[in-house]
Amino acid sequence: MKKILIVIDIQNDFLDGALACDKEKSLIQAAKQKIFSFDGEVIYTQDTHYDDYLDTNEGKHLPITHCIKNSKAWQIPKELLKENAKIFEKNSFCSLELANYLKSIEKEILSIEIIGICTDICVLSNAILLKAFLNNTEIYVHKELTRATSLKNHEEALNMLRQNHINVI
Repeated sequence: MKKILIVIDIQNDFLDGALACDKEKSLIQAAKQKIFSFDGEVIYTQDTHYDDYLDTNEGKHLPITHCIKNSKAWQIPKELLKENAKIFEKNSFCSLELANYLKSIEKEILSIEIIGICTDICVLSNAILLKAFLNNTEIYVHKELTRATSLKNHEEALNMLRQNHINVI
């Protein structure tokens, strides 16, 4: 049995780019420590958009161009990238490909831990999707290693996670 750590969208655009705020910068050192001390498999999601982002449904609701594939803003900072880790690109809030991968190894999984950005959007979406796919797997979201669009939204998302039987630690 193995533990899984999922690092949600810790990318340059969320740390110091189009969708950054000061609180994300404090996340870097804590996330780095968690990632490199984690005894298990580390998996990343990577928010991925294209030049037509503003014409997409998401772009119409969030009209801020971000995480354009192959740009510096799209990249995961090298200091946070664990060698040989899997990366699942996603052009929506959550990754069905990640959920399918974890479902395929479900019997090998002891637990799943989640850190990353944004608690109220992509962290919440991925955690709930994974809970639906892996109902009997313990899923943990680290409240101090996630960031949201606001402190109020962070707290509301954490409450939604708890209501969906996801452990907030």
